[in-house]
Amino acid sequence: MNEAPWRKSSRSSGAADTECVEARAVAADFQVRDSKLGDTSPVFDLKASDFTGLLRTAARD
Repeated sequence: MNEAPWRKSSRSSGAADTECVEARAVAADFQVRDSKLGDTSPVFDLKASDFTGLLRTAARD
């Protein structure tokens, strides 16, 4: 499986890193995890359309 490096959300910065998310592309889809947990975090596999929906929803908040 060809995995890109994890990328941290631009909103996950500063002293109050309580809602940190990382994502990476895997083939034509994406994976998402909690950056606070790093390698021990559960990894959620998302289809590209689901990941796009997640980003749209997060942008509204």
